[in-house]
Amino acid sequence: MTHVRAAGAVPPDGLTVGGAASAVGVTVRTLHHWDELGLASPSRRTTGGHRLYDAADVTRLHRIRLYRELGVPLSDVAALLDAPAEHAEESLLRQRDQVRDRIRHLERSAEALDRLIEARRSGVLLTPEEQAKIFGADWQPAWTAEARERWGDTAQWAQYAERAADRGPEDYRRIVADLEVLHADLGAAVREGVPPDGARARALAERHRASVGAYFDCTHSMHVCLGRTYVTDPGYRSFYDGIAPGLAGWLRDAVDANARAHGVDPETATWT
Repeated sequence: MTHVRAAGAVPPDGLTVGGAASAVGVTVRTLHHWDELGLASPSRRTTGGHRLYDAADVTRLHRIRLYRELGVPLSDVAALLDAPAEHAEESLLRQRDQVRDRIRHLERSAEALDRLIEARRSGVLLTPEEQAKIFGADWQPAWTAEARERWGDTAQWAQYAERAADRGPEDYRRIVADLEVLHADLGAAVREGVPPDGARARALAERHRASVGAYFDCTHSMHVCLGRTYVTDPGYRSFYDGIAPGLAGWLRDAVDANARAHGVDPETATWT
């Protein structure tokens, strides 16, 4: 009914291009473009050569705008305007299916954004029960909240959240399984007296860096910074020394040796 009233309000002498643009809700530039394409040309002109749109022209303009709002490409609009009813319906059905496909795509995008938002907030998209089952009875869900409080503004936390948003329980089970093997190998190396600056130790340090890389990109310089905390932070030291006595210091030394082998001086390493 809105289109009919707008078309009916056209004065007998017609509307100028500015008046037609205002009536239809588009810009003058848009009407000029449609005219250049031969999509909607004014039927009349003033004695001075200015465009004048009559009621039928304005009705056509409204139809074009409707099709454009529905996502119909301009290249298809002309055929729809002038096609027999059955052909127009087929085209509109195709456009409807495309719109529905876009809606489904946008819904999936919205769901992915929801997961990313939640991952940035919580760190792990697992229930407390799933976390305990996968990470072990000693795992405390509050740890991720503490990590967010400490590093939530960093690029590494953003990466951590982006990767967490795409992970489910099975992904974490694989990560944990790989980490358990690594910890067993680290403990064995310490118990066997493997020197922390030897090739075997450096290989283990590189595996350890890769395990951190499952959550965010970890450079050798960043790995050195982490290694320092393994001996200075009581929680880290207790964890690693619980795997094998002395592992915390051994791992720090192995990380430093691996960094040197990759051209990084542990004495000047920074979080970069």
